[in-house]
Amino acid sequence: MAKQSKAKEPFRFYTRLILSEMTGLKAADLNELARIIKKVDAAAIYNHTHRFLQQHQYLAPEPPNDFAYWVSEVLGERELGEKLASIDTIEATTIRELREKIMGTIEDHLKDNPSSRERTAKPGEEFYFIKAVSFIFPTNYLVYDLEEFTEMLKKVTIQSIYFHIFESRLRLEKGNNDFSYWIGTNLGEKEIAKSISKLDPYSYTLEDLRSKIIDIIEKRTKGAK
Repeated sequence: MAKQSKAKEPFRFYTRLILSEMTGLKAADLNELARIIKKVDAAAIYNHTHRFLQQHQYLAPEPPNDFAYWVSEVLGERELGEKLASIDTIEATTIRELREKIMGTIEDHLKDNPSSRERTAKPGEEFYFIKAVSFIFPTNYLVYDLEEFTEMLKKVTIQSIYFHIFESRLRLEKGNNDFSYWIGTNLGEKEIAKSISKLDPYSYTLEDLRSKIIDIIEKRTKGAK
């Protein structure tokens, strides 16, 4: 393998611990749901659009949207539920954008379907807003080139992968995942960075995502022999 360039600024892998916290807010109908979505903590929007991916990453590659599920299954508004479920999460670069997409979809539906305002959840079936509180910790994994990066990527937990791919881009509003940014900026490997950036992380389990990123890098490094 050709000698790989060393980064002046190494990449440190971080990991995370997530705790769920009740907000005290609940909605019984679409009017209340839209109103609360406008003002609720961004951590709640993040939780209800990423909860399944965080907790059950081995069961399904694409996380369902809590808002879509409640609207469809509790209120019986299946058309709106489908629209909420079809929101392209990866297009949103901030929680603010994601919030506006969800809120706008609900408000547009209410304008076109006034009778939907009358549908109300039964007592006990209201939508309870819960926020995800993250605690971020540095690991001992520090790397300077692609070979070291790949070896450490094979070892870190899926929580670390989740943080650097999902949370750093959307919740921390970095606009790109940490892996692509470091590889492109510090190592100058623009093509690898672009290939990782172009992945739709919501279409993979976290373990599959790990394997896919490793595969992208190893194809490049093996080709450099």
